[in-house]
Formats: sequence, structure tokens, C-alpha cells
Amino acid sequence: MADEKRIRAPKIGYRAQNAYIRMAIDEARKGIYNGDGGPFGSVIVKDGQVVGRGHNCVLKKKDSTCHGEMEAIRNAERKLKTHDLSGCVLYTTGEPCPMCLTACMWANIEHVCYGCTIKDNSEIGFRDERFDELLGGRERLRDYLEEMDREACLKLFKEYGSLQPTLY
Repeated sequence: MADEKRIRAPKIGYRAQNAYIRMAIDEARKGIYNGDGGPFGSVIVKDGQVVGRGHNCVLKKKDSTCHGEMEAIRNAERKLKTHDLSGCVLYTTGEPCPMCLTACMWANIEHVCYGCTIKDNSEIGFRDERFDELLGGRERLRDYLEEMDREACLKLFKEYGSLQPTLY
């Protein structure tokens, strides 16, 4: 796929306040404009440096585990040559689904900052809320999870919807 033509996302008229959420939005937009998957982009930061990034590639890779957070974790672990992401913070456009949230914990990521909520994810066609209900919610994780820049990420979700995406 090295010679595969990639589409460049057009300029946008919205902006997140947090620089890392801006990067996560840019990462998500790369994916949605190329039909890779949903509007979920992530970056992982350690000591003020981006050490990993990824966007949802479920459709591109035909792999249900290729969520943006999972791709960023894999990218950071390869780059840092370790499975231990202690000292890292993950920034993502949507509150992580249960799989991604658990992967963050397994990787020892210290904190997760997200834009849109689980409910917002559900409102654009993703089943995160349903799985969360089955697993008992996440009230005990509120110190681990931090919402930020929701309005900018909601605009990303609206942009995604305007592209008439393939839902999965």
C-alpha cells in the first residue's frame, strides 16, 4: 500500500484550544478523508513530546481492533521500544471505548484526555455506550479520564457525518 494515493484533508474553520487535541483532530481528519474509519484520532505524549499517534483504521485494515487509541499505543510502543508507557498521557477525539480504555491501562498510560463523550460517540453511530452499559460504566475512572475541547471535537464529528461515512 506504499504507492496508495492518500487524500489531504481540507483546511478547517474550527480549532481546539489544547495543542495535543488539535493534533488528535488532525490525525482523525487524515483517516476520515481517506475512508480509513471513524473520526477518532489520538496522540500520546511523554515529557512534552509526542511519542505516538494514530487514527481509526478499522475499515482500511479490516480489523475491528484498529481504533485510534490502539493505533497510537502500538505506534508509541514501537517508537519507544517498550510495552510500558508509564509517564504518558493519551489525547483523543472521543472518549475511549472499553477496549481502548483497558488497553490504556494495560500500557500504563497515566491519564487520558478526550474530546467527545461516549454518548457523543453513540450519537454518530458507534456502539461504545452499549458496551459501557454491559460492563458497568466508568464512574470509578473519573480521575483517570478528563474531558477537554469537546466543542471542537463535536465539529469534527459533524464534519465526519457530512462525508456520508460507512458505519460499522
